[in-house]
Order: sequence, then C-alpha cells, then structure tokens
Amino acid sequence: MTRPVLALTVGDVAGIGPEITARTLLHHPALRERCVPVVVGDADSLRRGCETIGADPSAVRVLNHPREATNDPALIEVVQAGPSLAHVPFGEIHPDAGDGAHRYVVTAVELAKQGAVQGIVTAPLNKAAMHAAGHRFPGHTELLAHEFAVKNFSLVLSAGDLYFFHLTTHVSLREAIDGVTPERTDAVLTLAGAFTRALGRPGERIGLAGLNPHAGENRIFGHEDADVLAPAVERARAAGLDVHGPLPADALIPQAVKGRWNLVVVCYHDQGHAPFKAVYGDDGVNITVGLPVVRVSVDHGTAFDIAGKGLAREASLVLAAERAADLAPGWDHVWRAAQDAENTPDAD
Repeated sequence: MTRPVLALTVGDVAGIGPEITARTLLHHPALRERCVPVVVGDADSLRRGCETIGADPSAVRVLNHPREATNDPALIEVVQAGPSLAHVPFGEIHPDAGDGAHRYVVTAVELAKQGAVQGIVTAPLNKAAMHAAGHRFPGHTELLAHEFAVKNFSLVLSAGDLYFFHLTTHVSLREAIDGVTPERTDAVLTLAGAFTRALGRPGERIGLAGLNPHAGENRIFGHEDADVLAPAVERARAAGLDVHGPLPADALIPQAVKGRWNLVVVCYHDQGHAPFKAVYGDDGVNITVGLPVVRVSVDHGTAFDIAGKGLAREASLVLAAERAADLAPGWDHVWRAAQDAENTPDAD
C-alpha cells in the first residue's frame, strides 16, 4: 500500500511545537514505514527546535512542494509557509506566532484540497496568540472546519482503542445545552457509525452519554435525555447502528475506560475531556471527524513554561502521526457519511 503523505503543521513556534516535531521526525525512523511526513511551518523555528534537542540544524530541508519529499529519516523536510519567525521568543504570546500557526493550517488545507497530502497532523497552537493576530477561531477544529467549508464534524479524543466523540465542544456550558439538538445528535451518531467502518470494525457498539445527571432519571433531572437523546438513539438503531443510551455518564465513562465500550458519544467538552485527560494525560490524541482528509492532533497545549528547554515529550505527536497514517486509507467512509448528514434536510 502506498504510504500516505501527512502534513505536520508546527503550531505556535513560541511553544514546544518545533522541538517535539524535531524529536518525532529524527528519533522515530519507524514512522517513515507508515507515512511520508512533511512539515508545514517555518524552517528557522525548526532549526531552533533541533538545537533545543541537541540535533544538527542542517537536518532541516526546505521543499517547494510535498512531492519533493525523500522521506529520509535523517531529515526534517518542510514546506516554508510565510516569513521566518526566528525573532519570536520562547514562552510568550506573540501575534506573529499566532499568525504563523493559522497560516500553517491554511496551507495544509490547501495542500489537502490539491490532493498533495492525505492527512493533517497538528502540533499545538495558542488561542490567545492566534486571536492577537486577528484570527478569531476557538481552536484548530473550528479553523479546519471553516477552511474545508464543512458543518458536520466532531472532535474525537482517542487513546488506544477508545474514542470519545463530542456533540458540542468549545462553547459555554449554557450554549452546549442548547447545542444538543436532534439534528446534531443524529449527525454525530452517523459520523460515529462511519468511523467504525474506517476502523474496519463495522457494527461496533456505541454508547451515548446522558446530558443530565443519571441521564435525567425519568425526567426528574431534566427532559433533554428523554426528548432529544433517546429518540436519536432509536433513529440510529433503525438505521442499523448499534447505539445504546442515553446512559449516565458517571457509569458509561468508567466502563469505557475499563474496555466495555470503545466508542462513546459525550454531550459537551468537559464531560469528555476531564475524565479522558485524568486517565490518559498526554498519551491521547485529538481526531477531527467530518473533514475530507483525516486530521489528528496532540492532546496537549503549547507548554510555554518549558518551551526551548528540551524537556517536552513527543509521544503524543508520534501517536498522532501513527493514527493519521492508519486512518487515512479508509477515511472516505467517514467523509461520505459527513456529506450525507450535512445534505440531509434540517441537518444544520
């Protein structure tokens, strides 16, 4: 099988992105057997990342296009996107770094639209720096959805065989409750079902967490579980998906961690993120389901406090690249399902 070409965006250059990218590409040669990683970012910042980890800066090679990549494990091959950011200091919010992080994602999307890359892997950006540069996106997920012009997508946290889909993400809790609609629930359950096919495991059980405590406890603690989530489960089951719920989140999520469920759909950001990070720390990844190509990110931030000190671990970025390489060949299942859901009347 042809190895997929992955665009690795370097993220905010004031953070740990350049050094974990350098470690990933220079210290993990086995990754090259699974994919062709091409960095999209700033060569000077990557050279500084090499110096941070004690590697030779001359390992950085600038490409005009991903097709020029040799996939040499001794090299960091990078498409330069915009001006040098060598002047950006470590560990500080800087609008030039925020602008660069935004530009690297936009460039990776353009390469994906051209068919030059089959997946995108993102090192962390800093939202405050991106906002300081005038790019008012809540994060990577929403920026990618905007650039690909898609409406039906989901943030998915993953560790091993466990996947947490989210009905809502970067909004206030009050907005999240309003965002748990029949249409949104239908769309995410459809995406989860398509994702099982991309994994090669069609028919996998999917557990849907309740919005309210005890999944509403027969309407004692709210009506959303009975009026919105339960009917969506019935519709998904009628469509052939093995969906169960809504189930109390405080029972479902511990069961998932113990291996009883591999696919879980949660209702809002902290319902999924808080327990996931408590258990897996930075050993998980963040997948965006619903884009034309697979996108996987590290599940940690820019770590300004240790940037440039050579202390940052690359494990999550390595895992993100491996996961993107594995998912890329079957991604068309997920993309077609996202399009079908988006084109369904009232899906937005």
